[in-house]
Amino acid sequence: MATRTDDGHGIMNTSFFGELLTSITEQGRALIEARRGRPGDKPLADLCEDLLSGRGEASGVALAGEVLSSYQQSTREEKLAFFLALRDNFGADLDLVRETAAALNADPEDKGLLRRLHSVSEPRRQELVRRLNLAPGGTKALVAMRSDLLDFMREVPDLREVDRDFEHLFSSWFNRGFLVMRRIDWQTPANILEKIIAYEAVHEIDGWEDLRRRIGLEDRRLYAFFHPALVDDLLIFVEVALTREIPGAIGPILTEERAEIATGDATTAVFYSISNCQKGLRGISFGNFLIKQVVEELRRELPSLKTFVTLSPVPGFARWLGQEMNREESPIGGLLDDELFDELKKTDWPMDVENADRLGDIVPGLCAHYLTRVKDRKGRPLDPVARFHIGNGARLERVNWQGDLSVNGLAQAHGLMVNYLYDLKYIEKNHESYAAQGTVATSSAVARLAKAVPEPKHLTPAS
Repeated sequence: MATRTDDGHGIMNTSFFGELLTSITEQGRALIEARRGRPGDKPLADLCEDLLSGRGEASGVALAGEVLSSYQQSTREEKLAFFLALRDNFGADLDLVRETAAALNADPEDKGLLRRLHSVSEPRRQELVRRLNLAPGGTKALVAMRSDLLDFMREVPDLREVDRDFEHLFSSWFNRGFLVMRRIDWQTPANILEKIIAYEAVHEIDGWEDLRRRIGLEDRRLYAFFHPALVDDLLIFVEVALTREIPGAIGPILTEERAEIATGDATTAVFYSISNCQKGLRGISFGNFLIKQVVEELRRELPSLKTFVTLSPVPGFARWLGQEMNREESPIGGLLDDELFDELKKTDWPMDVENADRLGDIVPGLCAHYLTRVKDRKGRPLDPVARFHIGNGARLERVNWQGDLSVNGLAQAHGLMVNYLYDLKYIEKNHESYAAQGTVATSSAVARLAKAVPEPKHLTPAS
């Protein structure tokens, strides 16, 4: 069966190549078993050593499959031991690195020594992962493996050394040139639609009818990135609402009662949800490419669209504000009378009408301060969504009070949402300013909100 792997201009018969690879694997497995018994009888680390020392392609493909299969059947303790072995036994040979570096220092014009230094400096883990990727379904299995690795890093932080090698290789394998963008609509196969429902990470999709309202109506769009090695699974997707103006709240976009508009009447494309689908690809950037490609696609399809903007959550704001309320000499304390300060410190956020009106005069300014001034230890915006869009060249356009009154919206941002504007004339300029000076591009309205909050005497980078 032929599987479509691009946007309609070409077909790649992935089934043919899959069957061919499986045939090679079976032949290789027979060779291995004939030589030395079942490979599954060996510890994982020993199988990996065999894989790195082998030369034959057929046996290598089969052995890679055995390693991945054995890993998948391992217990949690066995998987951790495997990653520790990768850390301790599959790095670069430091003595050989020093020896080669000394030889190159003595003869810096020897290009062969330079190439050798590059070769011996690479951890053996990288070549191991490359060979594991030869197995049928290898890429998908390795993405799942890295998902486990990210979990283990919480208890063993120095496994980060192993993760760097996975991240380095994945950055190449999932390069933008290999990604395929598709529009998801009501005619998309059901298995993909089911995954859209499962993967939605920002605004939960409540079943098939809710999904239909997001992809099956004239003023709604959903686009996703796919990779040929992960057939029929998504990497990331973005949901888009076509509107007449920039929205300040998510409720009117998701409500069942809203009035559908004709695409010709829409002037604004609103990116209201971006969901990464593969935990094992965390840190591999797709979203910036996806948004920019969707903008180009929509501009071609609908010339009436003039404004491209997000309606985004502020996932770290409530946590930061709670910490700030408990910090001595808080830079925001002078803005609040004692009663409002006490209200802000409550863990059960007050949302009755009276308090909402009073807090609405001050909390958006605190959010603007948080998004534009509060940085992590690398000098980037502390909020992850802000970091993504600002780094992508967008401008922080508006802070919207009571933008998301869902349980999650209140818990993570006290109901606030923000708009990031993708102004095509300034995207590259904004990106360059952020990359060079850490500048957060803001509208004049947001700048005024932030300015109302006094700067602290000493800004300590947030953890």
